[in-house]
Amino acid sequence: MSTAFITHPDCVLHDMGGDHPESPQRLNAIQDALIAQHLMELLQCHDAPLVEWEQLYRVHDRAYVEDISRRCPDAGRVVLAEDVVGNPYTLTAARRAAGAAVLAVDLVMQARVNNAFCAVRPPGHHAERDKAMGFCLFNNVAVGAAHAFAKYGVKKLAIVDFDVHHGNGTEDIFRSETRVLFCSSFQHPFYPFTVPESNQRPNIIHTPVTAGTQGPEYREAILTQWLPPLRKFGPELILISAGFDAHTGDPLADVQLKESDYRWVTEQITQIAEECAQGRIVSCLEGGYSLQALAASVVAHLRVLMGVNGA
Repeated sequence: MSTAFITHPDCVLHDMGGDHPESPQRLNAIQDALIAQHLMELLQCHDAPLVEWEQLYRVHDRAYVEDISRRCPDAGRVVLAEDVVGNPYTLTAARRAAGAAVLAVDLVMQARVNNAFCAVRPPGHHAERDKAMGFCLFNNVAVGAAHAFAKYGVKKLAIVDFDVHHGNGTEDIFRSETRVLFCSSFQHPFYPFTVPESNQRPNIIHTPVTAGTQGPEYREAILTQWLPPLRKFGPELILISAGFDAHTGDPLADVQLKESDYRWVTEQITQIAEECAQGRIVSCLEGGYSLQALAASVVAHLRVLMGVNGA
């Protein structure tokens, strides 16, 4: 299996300051772990391009994109939205993060690789059509999904989100899009507090878990709530919002998953992709704020995508 690894040095330059958990060191920790385990040499590495404005406008309001672009500073830092701080490199980093998802879709749909992982920041799944929040500016997986529809005529795709926080932005963008099946697991009640009990739609699968949930309970929820509808839906492409902040070592949440659980859920997604989507997967980094836990979890995730044995 061939796996693309897409990133860019610009994504490290976005810095919200101080001891902010969404730090540039997250990407460094991931790459250091891949190098240490001799996996980087097995990946097909690509630089993330700048997303085109028209690609952003497919999922974000033009006025919102223009406002963010205008308010990103030339010097210093400014508050752009709730839990989003920008510095002079933020806009470029966000365009690289979204551009990575576009390139990943191109590589996978053109069969140049089996699957792809986008090691990018800022993350994206909290970004709504006209709103930044939760460390996110542009919704990377949504941009990638819209590109798959526009360029490749994909008739249906799935987005699976195992970040510990609800992917409210992705749901906001695709709530009424019947070509998308969106599956989101998340700690509940918890930030961003955007899941009313009545918010169930045929193409939206909420999998809330409580604080303290461990691997066996989480796996059972995925087996019963995600896998049957994913198989029934039969996506031609699967995108993953790959957040690793449900790890027991993560400081921002209270779910107790381990690297083995991330390996397992990736195996389940990969199996669905092989059955329905010719193995096509695009995975985009979201959360994960313990550097050690993040690095170990991404390695476990990538080993499955790469078809490489190991812990």
